Amino acid sequence: MPHINLPEEYPGIRSLFMYSPVTALPLNNLVQTLMHDKETSTLTPGERELIATYTSSLNECKYCSNTHGAIAKYQLGGNENAVKEMLARNANSSEVSNKMKALLHIAQKVQQDGKKVLKTDIENAKKEGATDKEIHDTVLIAAAFCMFNRYVDGLATWAPDDPAIYDAIGKQRAEEGYMTKPFSVKSINS
Repeated sequence: MPHINLPEEYPGIRSLFMYSPVTALPLNNLVQTLMHDKETSTLTPGERELIATYTSSLNECKYCSNTHGAIAKYQLGGNENAVKEMLARNANSSEVSNKMKALLHIAQKVQQDGKKVLKTDIENAKKEGATDKEIHDTVLIAAAFCMFNRYVDGLATWAPDDPAIYDAIGKQRAEEGYMTKPFSVKSINS
């Protein structure tokens, strides 16, 4: 049960965006730029979604980890194995590149405390081929998703149990981005 009166047909952060459109706009603009726009990062949208999924999973945010895992699956051409590893918090045993593993290690440190990111973590990522921009984007995505996770869970938003809902959200966001109409569970049943 949410801590405040939220629209029931919208799960997770979407209910918060419907509740407060004035804060939804800048947050949607941020996530659109961070996660979906192709010209803003040399990381693919799928790689960025894996960082969000991993961070959200580490934060135990059911809604965000499942939603961004579903988006990542679509952005990565159906690669469910990489997503499953992020949801299980197994970045080191994942099918992703060594560069992504190094970036996910940085994301994990940001999730714990930004001050835990050490020069050696950055050097390791660069050794694996990460650019300054990719390191920057990783830190920003992990930090932003810590905020989003706390926003969603701090107000006890509704997180569906049905994997089909996350799959539908993932497909829509992967195709359309974050600035489109909000996903309503009524739309999956119609």
